[in-house]
Amino acid sequence: MAEPQFFPLATSLDFGEVAAISGAPLPDGVDPARRVTGAAALEHAGANDVAYMDNAKYVDALAGTAAGLCLVSPRFAGRVPAGTTALVSPAPYHAFANILARLFPTALKPGSVFGSQGVAPGAFVHATARLEDNVTVDPGAVVGPGAEIGSGTVIASHAVIGPQVRIGRDCAIGSGSTIQAALIGNRVILHPGVRIGQDGFGFAMSPKGHMKVPQIGRVIIQDDVEIGANSCIDRGASRDTVIGEGTKIDNLVQIGHNCVIGRHCVIVSQVGIAGSSTLEDFVVLGGQVGLAGHLTVGMGAQVAAQSGVAGDIPRGARYGGYPAQPALNWARESALLKMLVAKRSKISGGSEG
Repeated sequence: MAEPQFFPLATSLDFGEVAAISGAPLPDGVDPARRVTGAAALEHAGANDVAYMDNAKYVDALAGTAAGLCLVSPRFAGRVPAGTTALVSPAPYHAFANILARLFPTALKPGSVFGSQGVAPGAFVHATARLEDNVTVDPGAVVGPGAEIGSGTVIASHAVIGPQVRIGRDCAIGSGSTIQAALIGNRVILHPGVRIGQDGFGFAMSPKGHMKVPQIGRVIIQDDVEIGANSCIDRGASRDTVIGEGTKIDNLVQIGHNCVIGRHCVIVSQVGIAGSSTLEDFVVLGGQVGLAGHLTVGMGAQVAAQSGVAGDIPRGARYGGYPAQPALNWARESALLKMLVAKRSKISGGSEG
């Protein structure tokens, strides 16, 4: 349930509009003019709310919901209670997201903390920086010399945009973020505390000490990328670090220098990717996955949470474990280990402690 003081309702929608947006047919006999004025989880939804359901774990919640409208997959359509209108969709979560975007557009990306446009008092914008119309710079933010920022972009309080950085249009740069040596596309979202373009971890090691290697590359972030709070992306050493179009990166992720992340990848929280590794398009890395350097993860591959990847992964593969291996092998090894432990415990009479 949305809290209006944080996420005000932008508009209400009638049932006909919800059906059109979701692509799901409105059942016969339902009044298309009836209105939706909110969205909520199944167990909290009321008669004026829209909800969704596409997970067997929530069958009981669906049966007891008081939602006026519920987006539901075909396999659960028969479980929708009589007082709730079912909109049957093959992708109810996706449809629900479209409805939320219409009802609560301010929740899509960080906005100005102060709700204003233009350069606020207390912000610093260097005289040589170039800002298009409708750029917002909040108090305490810094825009360095030669930086360029596109129309519709919001630079939140205490963000620092370094010299010569380029940021495209309709971006959101969260509070306390720092960006240097970077080119950023359009509609990019950086949540608070993101660090872009700092030194990669590069040292020429020797018994006499470790010599710092200058990192002279950039970070290239393509359109429609989203990066979660307190994630860090190092600039390249001798070539660019690249984050491909549409990729979504969770909080607390570390991406090392020279890495190339493909288009529409999903990288979940606390992942660490060592330098010069490549993720091809549509790769998914579960939480706390660790990748060694100079590896390639093929297009569409998926790696289970907490896996340690020490070698290349082929296209479309499913890997897991430590060290990571094909998921089926990992599952078999885990089952066998469990059986061996149980057998040993039985032989010893269960007295081990």
